[in-house]
Amino acid sequence: MPASLRELRQRRRSVQTTKKITRAMELIAASRIVKAQQAASESLPYTRELNRAVAAVASFSGYDHPLTHEEEHPTRAAVLVVTSDRGLAGAYSTNAIKLGDRLVQTLRDEGKEVLTFITGRKGIAYAQFRNRPVAGSWAGFSDKPTHQQSDEVADALIEAFLKPTSEGGVDEIHVVYTRFESMLVQEPRVRRVLPLRVVREAVTPDPEAKGPLPLYQFEPDAETVLNSLLPLYVRNRIHFYLMQAAASELASKQKAMKSATDNAESLIQKLTRDANQARQSQITQEITEIVGGASALAEGNDEE
Repeated sequence: MPASLRELRQRRRSVQTTKKITRAMELIAASRIVKAQQAASESLPYTRELNRAVAAVASFSGYDHPLTHEEEHPTRAAVLVVTSDRGLAGAYSTNAIKLGDRLVQTLRDEGKEVLTFITGRKGIAYAQFRNRPVAGSWAGFSDKPTHQQSDEVADALIEAFLKPTSEGGVDEIHVVYTRFESMLVQEPRVRRVLPLRVVREAVTPDPEAKGPLPLYQFEPDAETVLNSLLPLYVRNRIHFYLMQAAASELASKQKAMKSATDNAESLIQKLTRDANQARQSQITQEITEIVGGASALAEGNDEE
């Protein structure tokens, strides 16, 4: 049954209201993503130099730090999945969760027990709905993480890694996050954070930081420097991943809201055409009724 003119106009007003909301959310995301992108880009040079420093100290010191010690037969692993606190961001959280599930399955196929850590309410709700145990969770800062919040996550992961597996610790830690490539491309990735495999090689941890390793003089000694540097390195990596994820979340939200705004505009145009057609049909029917009534009156007068 075709909709009446009143129903079409009500639908159009409803869609126009929705369009205003999605447009406002698109502009908010666009304004915030610039700051998030700048923060992620500004942290990259520091991250690269810290990676090079860690690689140089660990490569030339010969000290077997607990954070670099790799078990011959790892039995337990931890996976940190970075998701968003809010929805309306397209497939941002879904892609990270799916990649995290694939990673967990791969680790289990290798015979490892997996502990799950999650940031973001979307990931937490996903685990709760499926009654999956979560070793640690954090929420409320997915779109704007601070150093204090990222350090809290990193410290929990370091504590789990340093604890013996017999007491509930893990042998390795992986992070699933979304890398901000551009406004159009945000790619979910997996990175192993602990143990630090890269520092055992005489190469830079970051493939983008090319060139030979710098030579350092360690005071008081390399072991002391490494004890202070490696926790800082892990905290920096977690903060870098959270910053990349925040920029990716805002970019995904802007794209999703722009798509919703465009769809609302198309629906408004369609409802306007349908309303015009309904109005024209109504006018035609009224004219037909008037003409029919006039004809009936005229025939009645002729008979008299």
